[in-house]
Amino acid sequence: MKKYKIIKLKSFSNSTGKLIPVDFGKELPIKIKRIFYIFGKKNSIRGDHAHKKCCQLFFPIKGIVDLIFTEKDKKKTIRLNPKNNNAVLIYNLVWCKLKFLRHNSIVMVGCDRKYEFKDYIEEYDDFLKIIKKK
Repeated sequence: MKKYKIIKLKSFSNSTGKLIPVDFGKELPIKIKRIFYIFGKKNSIRGDHAHKKCCQLFFPIKGIVDLIFTEKDKKKTIRLNPKNNNAVLIYNLVWCKLKFLRHNSIVMVGCDRKYEFKDYIEEYDDFLKIIKKK
C-alpha cells in the first residue's frame, strides 16, 4: 500500500494574485483536527520522526522544502513548493523529515489527530522494529 498521496489544490489567479481555497470537509482525504506551522532556516532538518496513528497533510506556504520519507524500505523525496498548488498527505507509520532549502521557508501541517506525545516514534531503530511487525 502506498503510504502517501499528492493532492492537487484548486487555485484561481488574476492580475492581482492567486487564491488557493481549501475545503476541509470535501477536498481532503482526512479530517483535520490540528494545524501547526514549521519555520526553517536554509539547510535545516525538522521532523525526523514517525507517528503510530497520526496522518499529516503538508501544505507549502513559502520557500522550497524537501519532504523526505521512508515507508518500509523505500525512501522518497517530494519537493514542496507553493507554486505547484500541491499538498502531500503522509499516512501513519512513515518516517518523515523536512529539509528546508531556502531561508525562511514555511510549511503548514494539518493532522487528523490532536497532539499525543505517545504517538511519536522518535528513534529510527524503534520505527524499523514496529514496521517489521506489520
